[in-house]
Amino acid sequence: MARLAVYLRVLTEMLAEGVRTVSSDVLAAAAGVNAAKLRKDLSHIGSSGVRGVGYDVPRLTQQVETVLGLTRSHAVALVGVGNLGHALAGYGGFVQRGFGVAALFDVDPDLVGTTIAGVEVLDVARIPEICADRGVTIGVVATPAAAAQHVCDALVGAGVRSILNFAPAVLSVPAGVEVRKVDLAVEMQILAFHVSRRHDGVAATSDATGKVFG
Repeated sequence: MARLAVYLRVLTEMLAEGVRTVSSDVLAAAAGVNAAKLRKDLSHIGSSGVRGVGYDVPRLTQQVETVLGLTRSHAVALVGVGNLGHALAGYGGFVQRGFGVAALFDVDPDLVGTTIAGVEVLDVARIPEICADRGVTIGVVATPAAAAQHVCDALVGAGVRSILNFAPAVLSVPAGVEVRKVDLAVEMQILAFHVSRRHDGVAATSDATGKVFG
């Protein structure tokens, strides 16, 4: 599913550039996967290219959107409009991909009542009312860790069944609720590990040969 989302991004860019057909090799290279894996992924959703021609970009785009459930728009509620939340609320790419920010919430009285990208920030106490009224299907948690579970419970209580969690906390949810966690610090730590491993490898090569090879 994650790869399909990447394929869709590439296909959307190709459509914007006027590309009508694309080979599996070109599409795979743009998506950062090998062509065999791409062809296998696309075969699972019933799409096969034409030998010597490739894939029909508009048709394939529509197929991937259907599989990913993007043939309808989704209303998003974002809770916590501090630095990260404010940036997420103002990101125009969500709307372009069918994820309109329908509601913003915070507990800070200095933020409640302000407007970000045309959406008013409301008090978290109104989560049940507003999420039901605006048909929210996806909740985004961008609060401090201590508040994350309470916010998650409020969203779930309002009928939200998909949660994207940016808070540095593990959320407990009932069966039937999907949580995706994005921890930027953990991602940085993973990158630091790879940097360190490359550095150690270069150092070991230098020690063994007396030369440093990049």
